[in-house]
Amino acid sequence: MNAESTAGERRRWAQYLVDERAEARVYRELAARRTGEERAILEALADAERRHESHWLQLLGGEPETLPRPRLSTRTLAWMARHFGSIFVLALAQNAEARSPYDSDPHATSQMAADEKIHHEVVRGLAARGRRRLSGTFRAAVFGANDGLVSNLALVMGIGATGVAPQFVLFSGIAGLLAGALSMGAGEFVSVRSQRELLAATQPNDYADDVLSFLDLDANELALVFRTRGMPEDEALAAARAIIGDAQAAGPGALARGGIGGEGEDDVVGSAWGAALSSFLFFASGAIIPVLPWIFGLSGLAAVVTALALVGVALLATGATVGLLSGGPPLKRALRQLAIGFGAAAVTYVLGLLFGVSVG
Repeated sequence: MNAESTAGERRRWAQYLVDERAEARVYRELAARRTGEERAILEALADAERRHESHWLQLLGGEPETLPRPRLSTRTLAWMARHFGSIFVLALAQNAEARSPYDSDPHATSQMAADEKIHHEVVRGLAARGRRRLSGTFRAAVFGANDGLVSNLALVMGIGATGVAPQFVLFSGIAGLLAGALSMGAGEFVSVRSQRELLAATQPNDYADDVLSFLDLDANELALVFRTRGMPEDEALAAARAIIGDAQAAGPGALARGGIGGEGEDDVVGSAWGAALSSFLFFASGAIIPVLPWIFGLSGLAAVVTALALVGVALLATGATVGLLSGGPPLKRALRQLAIGFGAAAVTYVLGLLFGVSVG
């Protein structure tokens, strides 16, 4: 134990110790749910946390008799890793690594502070893989839910402000739900299908791989193919000669090792049908929330206040979810969603009041 350390410093070191152990458990829990390279990366991160654990043990002079509990955020991460092991956990872990106190703590080594920054980049890279896999369908789901919440809230608020009967507000809300969900689903299908077709037309393919062996090693334009992809001239020439040499060694008609197709981009668009279905269902699930008070027989001010409360909770939830997955602050994103949704509803409500007065 450091003889000159204070009681406060030892408590802080003990907290760091249990937090490092808890973070290592998070990475091991996540690794158990992964395979291949991602599993190896997560296990390496868990081993790195053990290095930091050893540093604090050395300063404490061994295992303390009593230890504090890990921070609530770390315990939450561990629980989510055990039960979900999803992109949400990686996104939260990314934020946790970014908040490391080692930069400002004089008892943490500069190597430990540097490790934490590198860990943040590693976790960000892993989270980015999951975000790319989710991006198409998740984008449709989030946008669909938000559009359903905001548009139908604005619709029922605006119509309700005109003073019409509650049944008319209810039927208008249901009609808005069906029309919006169908429109969102169809629009998302066309959008994603068109984007996939555009990407397919622009990605490298193996169209010319089976004729590479017939090219002249010294007189061909294969290097130009690689130069159009941004490769420097010297590297393009070397790559072209190597590929033609392999093709000629393999014989006519045989596919050369590697070829010129290259690797396509990650599928960041998602399935057109998946995006359309997600958009339809989530728009409908969002759009039904503002109508619930009228479905259950409320009317007037009570229905409006209840609809605002329900939609407010839903907007906060979707905003926080987007914040978690994007690596941003969940509270800020949640409040932004709430402000946008209620702002749109307020504008249409005022317009409804004006229209109702003018009609009356």
